[in-house]
Amino acid sequence: KNHGMIGNIYSMGVVLQALQATSRFYAPRKWDCDQAFSVVYKHDYILPMAIAQVLPALVGKSYLDADKVDCASDSNSPCPYPLPAASIEVHYSIINNLQGQHFNIPITVHVPAGSTLLKVLEEAEKEAPKDFSFKTEQSSWGPMVVSIHGLAGSMNDRTYWQFFSGKHPLQEGVGTYKPRNGEHIEAIFSTY
Repeated sequence: KNHGMIGNIYSMGVVLQALQATSRFYAPRKWDCDQAFSVVYKHDYILPMAIAQVLPALVGKSYLDADKVDCASDSNSPCPYPLPAASIEVHYSIINNLQGQHFNIPITVHVPAGSTLLKVLEEAEKEAPKDFSFKTEQSSWGPMVVSIHGLAGSMNDRTYWQFFSGKHPLQEGVGTYKPRNGEHIEAIFSTY
């Protein structure tokens, strides 16, 4: 009914594993394996938890066999993933109008097409470390930026770094958001 989607995109990995493991034990309806896999192949999984759930089904192995996957020798495997050849230009600014010495510092960086915002931050830091140094903390939703240009967010002051594309706040974190060519990203020191 749902063109291969069972549950939602993040439950598909677990569903595929279950259906592969139990398909010989049930026969009430024919399961369209190809249709379900086409849903998974079309999605760009980024979060480690989602990848961990879908990987066993994609390589046709269980978690116990995952350490034996050899991408280089298996031509039928979905590995290795091709790296994007083209690069994109991203305009990135860091802005503080709240505490201490205010600043608004822009930079333009080039990163491979398909890169995450984290890659943009890393490239900016590489090109101008004095201005664009940053720190992250790992969370279950990926890396969270806690400090830029030596200015750290604080629960006591209710401050944090918020990322915008133009005037719109980003709905994804730096580890998953993929900027477009020519996009202007702003990291604004904000209050909540």
